[in-house]
Amino acid sequence: MVGIIGYGSYIPKFRIKAEQIAHQWGKDAKAIKRGLMLQEKSVPGLDEDTITISVAAAKKALKRCDIDPKEIGALYIGSESHPYAVKPSGATVGEALGIVPDFHTADLEFACKAGSEGMFIAQALVKAGEMKYAMAIGADTSQGAPADALEFSASAGGSAFIFGNENILAELLFTHSYTTDTPDFWRREGAFYPHHGGRFTGEPAYFKHVQGAAKAILKKSGYKPSDFKYAIFHMPNGKFPLTVGKKLGFTDEQMEPGWVVNLMGNTYSGSSPTGLSATLDVAKPGDLIFMVSFGSGAGSDAFIFKATDKIVKVQDNAEKVREMLADDPIYLDYGQYAKFREKIIMNE
Repeated sequence: MVGIIGYGSYIPKFRIKAEQIAHQWGKDAKAIKRGLMLQEKSVPGLDEDTITISVAAAKKALKRCDIDPKEIGALYIGSESHPYAVKPSGATVGEALGIVPDFHTADLEFACKAGSEGMFIAQALVKAGEMKYAMAIGADTSQGAPADALEFSASAGGSAFIFGNENILAELLFTHSYTTDTPDFWRREGAFYPHHGGRFTGEPAYFKHVQGAAKAILKKSGYKPSDFKYAIFHMPNGKFPLTVGKKLGFTDEQMEPGWVVNLMGNTYSGSSPTGLSATLDVAKPGDLIFMVSFGSGAGSDAFIFKATDKIVKVQDNAEKVREMLADDPIYLDYGQYAKFREKIIMNE
């Protein structure tokens, strides 16, 4: 048995409402909210980045398991916004958590599935018996160009998962990955903002890969959609995960616990992992949980988990995702948001 023994998430308190961004660029706020199904998005504070978000999420994961951080043999941080081009985020996070020096670390990139990429590697190392525990984190302070559709959804946050083979909260039953060279989203070296292929990011990218991974893992496992209590899909907006879920045969009720985090914008490397975290917050022993991530470029990782009788004992050990969403958010106007996201570049 291999599975999640600790989990935790972090979402910044700062937010900006969709109306603020729409008003700034003369867009129809109602149409934006109706089309993207987004109300607001999280914004990193002036002193927050992928590293600080990773540390905050990881500390909550450690609160939900009784282990010595030095027993964690590997740490992987998936992000599309590592603060350094050449300097590992993992080394700094490992130092802050007390994991150093005897561990393996790597910074991963695969757009919005970099977090699940780390989860895939971490569980495999534990399953292979290479180490007792391994941690994977998906964290981002995603950017969207001014007036671009991404500006409404590219948000900030992160989730951390510790994998082990004892005191398991959610047993990992099956995994599957599905990847092709589909250039729907990219950012070249030195570019401040990413580019995307507009509508091309939907059918040949998101839907093809999420459905491909989902159908493959269902075939591999022998399960059908109705067997699952919960289902989580990557959330680049509000409509995509609900649409793909229904195409696969899942219901709104199965997707609700994970999808609710999308109301604040959830396009980052911890997107589907944060949905998983929100789902683990309410899961009961025996619940089957289905999760499929997506990263532009393009690929999807699929996971099937089964909650154990230990899950309810740790859910209240750290702040839950829904609590973070509701915990006294601080709303910014567009000028403050532009300052926080360094959208105005001052030439010296």
